Amino acid sequence: MLIVMSGLPGTGKSTLARALGKELGAPVLSVDPAEAAMRRSGVGRDQPTGLAAYVVVEALASDVLALGLPVIVDAVNDAREARDRWRGLADRHDRPLRFVHVVCSDADLHRHRLENRTRDLPGLAEPGWESVEARRIGFAGWTGERIVVDSVRPLADNVRAVVDGLAADRRTAGVREFSPEIADRDAGLLRRLAE
Repeated sequence: MLIVMSGLPGTGKSTLARALGKELGAPVLSVDPAEAAMRRSGVGRDQPTGLAAYVVVEALASDVLALGLPVIVDAVNDAREARDRWRGLADRHDRPLRFVHVVCSDADLHRHRLENRTRDLPGLAEPGWESVEARRIGFAGWTGERIVVDSVRPLADNVRAVVDGLAADRRTAGVREFSPEIADRDAGLLRRLAE
């Protein structure tokens, strides 16, 4: 399964992604650290590192999916083209895709989190509130199923909501025919998701 996080910077999607990774035993691949590493390696600010970071994470996620393992991708994903990239990846590997969209319904809390967060990402500038607000338009008109969680709620509640949503998806999607090894792995994941 390919689980793709989405949401504006500062909503708490990386925190939720890490908690989900622990809960599901799935690696979390984040775009921001990939972009920060490019900057630290000497790639100039005039280069399109944002797109490049998505491409790098996509290649890594592809390798994980090729192993038959679930993977969580952590990125803003406010552009339709970015979301389409993950759809294409899931299709190429014939794996289910589930978007998890994180919002923060309290604008004051969201702004406070954004302006006071400290991340160990040298080389990557933190966005300002105005630039985050401008990115909201990227989510307008997004159609398609996704699990939406509000980071005002406790983290444990959101983890449970996502895990329950993934389990419900797996139960209603039917079982695909794979090799016995993959079928056994998928059955084990389904049991963990349903617990």
